[in-house]
Amino acid sequence: MAIRDAVSADGTRIVYRVSGPETGRPLVLLHGWAGNLRCWGGAADDLAQRYRVIAVDLRGHGYSDDPGAGYDDPKAWAGDVAAVLSAEGIESGAVLLGWSYGGIVATDYLATHGSAAVAAAVYCGSQAGIGPKVPGAAPGPAMEKAIPGVFDEAAGRAVRGFSVFGNANTGPGADKGVDAQRLFGTSLATPPSVRKALFYRTADNTGTLRGLDIPVLVLHGTEDPVVPAANGQYIADNAPNARISLWEGAQHGLFIEDRPRFFAEVSAFIDALD
Repeated sequence: MAIRDAVSADGTRIVYRVSGPETGRPLVLLHGWAGNLRCWGGAADDLAQRYRVIAVDLRGHGYSDDPGAGYDDPKAWAGDVAAVLSAEGIESGAVLLGWSYGGIVATDYLATHGSAAVAAAVYCGSQAGIGPKVPGAAPGPAMEKAIPGVFDEAAGRAVRGFSVFGNANTGPGADKGVDAQRLFGTSLATPPSVRKALFYRTADNTGTLRGLDIPVLVLHGTEDPVVPAANGQYIADNAPNARISLWEGAQHGLFIEDRPRFFAEVSAFIDALD
């Protein structure tokens, strides 16, 4: 396992972690809003048994720089992913796996750079676009309830804002308490200004989805209160070579709620590429 960094086109330093066999197919993990590369927990370890897993800290998150700008620019997000791929010498065959906001970032990359370096994409509890009235980008009830509290600089109000997510990121059950605390901690560690900036953008990536020439897998919980399942269905309906796996009764953090199923479905999809 190695911690590395790359410099994006606008000078932002992007930190990422590489694990798994160097000869394995590159699998780039893009976390969600107010997360970091540690959010994947044991699921990243599972995937690293077979693939070259590259878990990225998005700009403003984890140990990556907060440039104070670029959060509303699809090309800036695309440049971050491109910088990591370039630093790792990846010119083809990569799989992009975006959870929640990470799916928007993955689509920003595809919209800007195309799919020459990418063999496939996985959207997990995610959406491809963002913004008011953008199709396939409606916020779920938990997200609507959390805003604007989660943007507040006052710790008490921010904590109360995040508390409305409840078990959404882990699924019900006290056995997921350690995972819940890790995700809660990473959210609070993300600067409030960054948490807010990510929502002040509009990107309709429908055209990009319709023009994709790569296989797409959509994983989505039917009871996701953060990103509605309809957003995942929108991706599946518009990407030409897409299939969707709806997890009945599941919520937002599928890789924690049912880690074995997540590994099985993602690995089966990637292995079929060969």
